[in-house]
Amino acid sequence: MEDNAIKLSASLSYYTIFSLPPLSIIILSIAGFFFGKDAVRGQFFGQINGMVGNEAALQIQDTIKNIELADGNIFATIFGGIMLLIGASGVFAEIQSSINYIWSLKAKPNKGIIMFIKNRLMSFSMIAAVGFLLLVSLMVNSVMDILNDRLVIYFPDTTIVLFYILNIVILFASTTLLFSIIFKTLPDGTMTWKDTIIGAAFTSFFFMLGKFAIGFYLGNSTVASIYGAAGSVVIILVWVYYSAIILYFGAEFTKIYATKYGRKIIPKDYAVEIQKEIYEIESK
Repeated sequence: MEDNAIKLSASLSYYTIFSLPPLSIIILSIAGFFFGKDAVRGQFFGQINGMVGNEAALQIQDTIKNIELADGNIFATIFGGIMLLIGASGVFAEIQSSINYIWSLKAKPNKGIIMFIKNRLMSFSMIAAVGFLLLVSLMVNSVMDILNDRLVIYFPDTTIVLFYILNIVILFASTTLLFSIIFKTLPDGTMTWKDTIIGAAFTSFFFMLGKFAIGFYLGNSTVASIYGAAGSVVIILVWVYYSAIILYFGAEFTKIYATKYGRKIIPKDYAVEIQKEIYEIESK
């Protein structure tokens, strides 16, 4: 509460609305180059559907169709690609800024322009990392489908349970890897891999619990119907908002764990540790 994680989560949900379409296009392009456009799209929107529901998934799908690069001249294509990268990096830039605040880190005043460029480049690398994770997820799912077809012949009764457990383990591992990359690369501080993985695993565990809880809430609430035509957008905002709370709670845990039991978070060369002042507002 002292680090304003609730407000930071609301801010991230706002940025995500504008970053999600271009981010999705870039990720789909990266993974689709290796695995096929149609296969990637089916898997990608299937995952979104499982998280935010069918209406919100269709809204995202329609938005992506509306802003995809059209076949035009080279200049328009390059310019459009640059704008997509800038728009897609906004959500990671916001995550970086928020975790820096939570971890009491700040770039040195005379490094402003250099830091802006570095932050954007780091955000671009996160986009590539997410695309790579989607690609790996598709490959793993393909292998598991092949194994499932083989194993069901010999173990028809236990195959479903076995693959349910495997799916949970793979999801936990991939989510932990993603949070490890976020905690290790985005903030302006460094810590050991041990502290990073422990913090990321903690965040991943609660993120997976939250995924089911948020999905259950959105599936049984009247949020979409209350807001009418804007209901699907509101669902996306709510899902990102609660997911961001879990992410920043994990960042808080990682900071405390590294400070109490690890080797502490050390500011990078271009950053310093700050002391946040807590103001108490007294109501009249």
